Amino acid sequence: MPARPGGAFGRRLYFGIWRVKKENQTEFLSRHRRRELRIDLSFGQRISILIGLAVAGLTGLLFLDPIPQDPAYHLFADTRTILGISNFNDVLSNVGLGIVGVLGVVTLMGPRGKVIFHQPSDARPYLVFFTGVALISLGSAYYHWAPSNFGLFWDRLPMAVAFMAFCAAIIADRIDADGGNGWLLALLIGLGILSLAYWHWTESQGRGDLRLYGFVQFYPMVVVPIACTLFPAHRYTRGRYIFGVIALYGLAKVFEWFDGEIFEILGGTASGHTLKHLVAAVAIYLVLQMLVVSRRGLP
Repeated sequence: MPARPGGAFGRRLYFGIWRVKKENQTEFLSRHRRRELRIDLSFGQRISILIGLAVAGLTGLLFLDPIPQDPAYHLFADTRTILGISNFNDVLSNVGLGIVGVLGVVTLMGPRGKVIFHQPSDARPYLVFFTGVALISLGSAYYHWAPSNFGLFWDRLPMAVAFMAFCAAIIADRIDADGGNGWLLALLIGLGILSLAYWHWTESQGRGDLRLYGFVQFYPMVVVPIACTLFPAHRYTRGRYIFGVIALYGLAKVFEWFDGEIFEILGGTASGHTLKHLVAAVAIYLVLQMLVVSRRGLP
């Protein structure tokens, strides 16, 4: 231990530096213990947790009654026709999703995309994701122009693909690149498409069932934070961006749920569903920013 400096000021300076050092040591030890807690679970155990959650979620669906599409879902608050376009705001607000989706595809396929990823296959789930987002804008605009179950199918289909591609991107970056960029990406996309095909078929049989699509939509939002915690090492999927995307997604769902109430609060200028589309576009842009920041090597 170094000798203490003389004088009142010297003593205060000495003890101040000593206290800061102790606090830093305590913080370091706390972080070290957290790391130890993370590595106490083997790779196989952590994978088992994720698989167990998936199995539990799918099994839980069997204990739920079939969930038909509520016809009232198509009754949106803002039904104004402008420039000959029905439900104008809900249709036009999809432009943001189209712009950010195309921007993501162009960025990843251009010169900047080549320096973002360590190997070309790493870009695959993100390309599927941004392509799905661009198609969501078309499907959603088509649906809102004349709301019906048929239009809703084309709204939800690219949405399911985008959800699954996002989930595969997390897996590829943090758990297994070969699986997340290859067979697992294809499997998850297939599950997303199957969930909508199943719903469409059950609707045609007069007994609509949204259970599987509900799993596809909400399960990634539950499992992704858990996967990020269990597998903290990453190249592209920085935690604060991922949690920001999930928070914005949750906000978008709140806007969707309170569609009419928000329309009244805002004096009939914009509905909750319109704001949902805009917030979703911001969430997608955050994913693109996450990738651009990873290229720069920023924390």
